[in-house]
Amino acid sequence: MADYAMTILQPVDALPYTAVPLSVHSSASGRAFGAQQPYIRSDDCPDSVTAHLPVSVRGDRLGVLAVTVPADVYSEDMVNQLVDVAEVLGHEIVVAERDTDLYLQARRAERLTLAAEMQWQLLPGRSCTRPEYELGAQLEPAYAIHGDNFDWSTSGQDLTLTVSNGMGEGIEAALLTNLAVNALRNARRAGLDLVGQACLADQAIYGQHRGAAHVSVLLLRFDLATGEVQIVDAGSPKVWRLRDGVVEPVELEAQLPLGMFEDTVYTVQNLTVERGDRLLFVSDGVYDVASPAGERYSERALARAVTNSRLLPPSQVPRAVLRELTGYRGEPQSQDDAMVVCLDWRGRQG
Repeated sequence: MADYAMTILQPVDALPYTAVPLSVHSSASGRAFGAQQPYIRSDDCPDSVTAHLPVSVRGDRLGVLAVTVPADVYSEDMVNQLVDVAEVLGHEIVVAERDTDLYLQARRAERLTLAAEMQWQLLPGRSCTRPEYELGAQLEPAYAIHGDNFDWSTSGQDLTLTVSNGMGEGIEAALLTNLAVNALRNARRAGLDLVGQACLADQAIYGQHRGAAHVSVLLLRFDLATGEVQIVDAGSPKVWRLRDGVVEPVELEAQLPLGMFEDTVYTVQNLTVERGDRLLFVSDGVYDVASPAGERYSERALARAVTNSRLLPPSQVPRAVLRELTGYRGEPQSQDDAMVVCLDWRGRQG
C-alpha cells in the first residue's frame, strides 16, 4: 500500500503490521506504481518470475500487487489476467475499508495526528481519471495536515472541484474545514449552483463562528462537453495554467472568504479551458515557504517547478512540486499546510 506521503510502499503481508517498506523511486514495485504499468522482473532464482502490477481505482493509486509465478508457465496472457486481478483487488480494498482498519493502518509510515486523521477521511481520493480529464492532488505534511483540503465530484455532464484552506491550526482548523466541505457537499447534492453552494456554506460557517473564523475556498464547475468553467473565488488558493508550454497565473476576482460576514453575496466568473491545458492549484503554504536565509518561494520558482514537471502525469505532479519545496526550505518537515492539485484537461472527443 502507498503511504500517505506517497514516498514508500508498505508491504502488507503481516497485517496489521507491515514489512520493510519499499521506495517508490528505486524498487521494482515502485516502478510499476509510478508508471501505472505492469513491470516484470526475473527473480534471483531462474525458475521464477515476479509480476508487479499497479492497484488503482479510477486512477486513484492505492498500491502494487506482486505475484511470483514459475518461469515455465509465465506468458503475456497470464500478465493480462493478473492485470484484471489487480483491478478487482483495488475495488475490493476500497469496499473493505468501510469495514476494517487493516488497509488504512497499512498506509501509515508513522502515526497521524487527530487533525490529519479527520482531513484524510474527508478526501475523495488523491487522483482520478476520466476520458475528459485527469486529476492528482497531495497534502503536506501528510501526517500532520490540519486546514487545507480538496474535494471533487463528477457526473455525466460536469466536474465540480473545490480547494479550500481553513484558518487556524490543529483540531480547530480541521473542524472548520470539515464544516465547510460538508456544507458545500450538502448544497451540491441538493442541486444548488456554485453561488448557492458558496452562500449555504458561508451561512453555515458564520452561524457557527459569527465571523471569528473563515475558510478560503475556490469553487469550479467544468462542463465536460465544452470546457466552459464557472468559478467562485472566495479568497482562494492560487491558480496557474500551463498552455502550449507557457506557464502563467490565472487572474481571478477574489471575493470574501466563507464565514466572514453574514449574507455575503457571491458571483460567478467564467473561464474556458482548452484541450491540452494543465491547471495547478496551490495553497498559501506553497507561497509562504521560506529558504534557510528567509527568502520567500517566488512565483518564478513555482513557474519553474510547473515547467519541470510538465512531462509527468497529474498524479505525480503534486508530489514533484512539493519535493522541490522541501529542497527550497532546506528541511524535510513543513511548518504550514501545503496543498497542490493538478488537473489535465483532455476534453470530450467529438
